[in-house]
Amino acid sequence: MRRFYSPKENFSNGVAVLDLDETRHLRDVLRLHAGEEVRVFDGEASEYLCRIRSIEKKKTVLDVLKPITPEAPESPLDLTLAAAVTKGEKFDLVVQKAVELGVSRLVPMFTRRCDVNPGGSEKRLERWRKIALEACKQSGRAKLMSVDPAVDFTKFLDKMETKDTAVLFSEREGGSFEDLPSRDRITAFIGPEGGWDDAELEMARQHGVQIVTLGGRILRAETAAIISSALLQHRFGDLK
Repeated sequence: MRRFYSPKENFSNGVAVLDLDETRHLRDVLRLHAGEEVRVFDGEASEYLCRIRSIEKKKTVLDVLKPITPEAPESPLDLTLAAAVTKGEKFDLVVQKAVELGVSRLVPMFTRRCDVNPGGSEKRLERWRKIALEACKQSGRAKLMSVDPAVDFTKFLDKMETKDTAVLFSEREGGSFEDLPSRDRITAFIGPEGGWDDAELEMARQHGVQIVTLGGRILRAETAAIISSALLQHRFGDLK
């Protein structure tokens, strides 16, 4: 069954409408026709079985037949992944795998040892959000992972909600993962290829962030983001 995305505002009176991009994929790539049934999710955790009513030049109109259960239910853990931006396809992989692992929100960050220039952030953000949407469609999730505009690490720390349990994964000076308290809302910080600066670690401590070191493994930044998300979902979410 083919899956498509249509925002909640495009559902009304038993009818859903697909935009130009989704229409092109439905018509030109998948070559579907009026009368065929598809799955449509609204990005807010709801999904529906629909029948194609008409395929037009810039939109597709569908009749909503009934609500259905998404193939991948949302995790009980509200996980924010705040990860240092890495070059090119490395961060694209982080975006994709974060969606698959049930991350709720991704915050790209610039840190002191980050080797990516902040310029061009708008184009990168647009690409990351497209990757997140495609990963959502493929993974069976019906809720879109939000991707924030890239932000400086210190600014994000200052804005972070105090009710979050915050954990920073570091290659040094951290405690045990087993010492993390049980929570249903967590913000996880992942550093750049060059690791965290001493001043950043101290700043994190001052903001009440718990620093954790995962044994003696040396991980690439994108690997650390994926592994940390998986560990947190295993311990506090639904990845059992």
